[in-house]
Amino acid sequence: MANLSQEKRDNMLAFLNKLKSLHNDEDSLTAIDQIIKELTSKKYGLVWEEHEEETDVKIKTHIPVFTEIPSREIIAAKNTEQFHFLLEGDNLHSLILLEKTHRGKIDVIYIDPPYNRGKDDFIYDDAYIAENDGFKDSKWLSFMSKRLKIANNLLSENGVIIINIDEHEAAPLLMLLNEIFGEYNNLGEIIWNKQNPKGDSRGVSAMHETILCFAKNKDVFLSDSNVCKRKKPNAEAILKKAASLFKKLGKRAIPEDVLSAIKPFGYPDAVKNDFYVTYDLELINKEFQNWLSAQRFSNGEKAYKFIDETGRVYRGVSMAWPNKKKPSDEYFIPLIHPVTKKPCPVPNKGWRNSPATMQLLLEQGRILFGADEHKQPERKYYLDENMYENVPSIYENADSADDMLKEIGVKFEYPKPVSEAIFACSCIKPDARIFLDFFAGSGTTGHAVLELNHQDGGNRQFILCTNNENGICENVTYQRLKTIITGQRQDGSTYSGGIPANLMYFRTDFVDKQSEKLSKELLRHIREMIQLEHGIKIDGRKYVIIMTKKEMDNFERNIGSYTELKAVFINGEILLTAAQEKILGNVNFYIIPDCYFEPKDAF
Repeated sequence: MANLSQEKRDNMLAFLNKLKSLHNDEDSLTAIDQIIKELTSKKYGLVWEEHEEETDVKIKTHIPVFTEIPSREIIAAKNTEQFHFLLEGDNLHSLILLEKTHRGKIDVIYIDPPYNRGKDDFIYDDAYIAENDGFKDSKWLSFMSKRLKIANNLLSENGVIIINIDEHEAAPLLMLLNEIFGEYNNLGEIIWNKQNPKGDSRGVSAMHETILCFAKNKDVFLSDSNVCKRKKPNAEAILKKAASLFKKLGKRAIPEDVLSAIKPFGYPDAVKNDFYVTYDLELINKEFQNWLSAQRFSNGEKAYKFIDETGRVYRGVSMAWPNKKKPSDEYFIPLIHPVTKKPCPVPNKGWRNSPATMQLLLEQGRILFGADEHKQPERKYYLDENMYENVPSIYENADSADDMLKEIGVKFEYPKPVSEAIFACSCIKPDARIFLDFFAGSGTTGHAVLELNHQDGGNRQFILCTNNENGICENVTYQRLKTIITGQRQDGSTYSGGIPANLMYFRTDFVDKQSEKLSKELLRHIREMIQLEHGIKIDGRKYVIIMTKKEMDNFERNIGSYTELKAVFINGEILLTAAQEKILGNVNFYIIPDCYFEPKDAF
């Protein structure tokens, strides 16, 4: 009852009080009083005034459908049949339709919803919400709740939703997510340090945003060992430096620190000769460690401070038993020092590994001993084998997307930097296939997915939803994606950052529920639903839709002409003959879901 509007609550109280006057038995009165108590008592948790949007009113009398806009189709990647999708219209209507095509199929939902600052950033029923609006917060929560409930249905069992938010609604949003997705499925918060304090703040000046991450099913999500991992930010630089130093082994040169110190004096070469040394592995390590200490790297990265005789960078890690429960006696067998032949100290709780594993590590040279037996041995970890780490709760990024948007000729306020979207999309769930952003804005999520595919040759797909308020979908989102995909700006000039891909543009339309031709009107939009669900283009050659028995018979007669046929989509009301099943045995065929045809199912 926490989400009842005050009007509904008052109506229920009036009804219950009237009901009390009609009863005089103790049990009935007690039951009614208990309900009244529940209605009037303050609840723990998130409570807000429910609001009905114009979008809610619209779907009471109309059914949303997608209409393809062929003039906005982009085909720039000839080597793939995969399409991305840009959906123009209110995102609630798009989400309702996506629930038909993508329920349980989305891997990552990544959104940057309106922050509700009260400064022309949150439009509710065609009007901006002002800072002094008494229902400012409840309208925002009501708006978000409807969309997040559908979002939860769209996520796959190992899917994740990632949301950027600032200080205005961070706390209420977290409670809302706990309610919809379940508190257990909270993967944690990432504080995005933007390194740029807000100049107009009163009190503490915020220079961060919060990135909230919730899994659909945390246990399933975390069963993949690759999730919530990022590449160590400075690992490549460390390996590169180590490689350049290792090349000096056996050569004469002036150490870099010394060269830097004497450079201002302009010594002649004859004097410089006195500073030359012959590099051995010890000197290489000293120079490497001096360089590391001067860098602004994390302590975890700086721990990889040794270069071995093969040139690989490594660190030592304790091999102590990690649990409170004491292991068996064999975990206390000491290791023998390879030089002194004496036993080395054993950790108080024993070794982490069994004797068999310890022997294998010894044979592989993965155990580090001290100069003598007095130092406890450690496990040898190579940096090139440990390039990834858990995503930390602090993320540093001061990038701006303003210059990039200006370069491609698109105007948009407060765009997210592509680098932040790439970080979120690649690190939280690196194996994601389908991405959804239903607050697409300038199209940053789509841009990030294209960049990731370009970097590793992946086949990630994006679905973006946005309204066309002030022409944002047509003039900002679409134009940005078109420039990135085709490498051509709106004015016809060339953009160097082109990444070929294919895109379809759908617009949300509506069919009147009272229309006498309702079924026929819905059938006209089945094509869009199939294309969206399968990420393909129905072209009549590789992909065919069969809606009637007559079309099926015609297809059978002309099957020989379909030399490139890959899939057939069939109206579920058509019963296939044995001959037809045999024909379709060599291609994929799909029954079109009933909900595509039946308006009563979804709204």
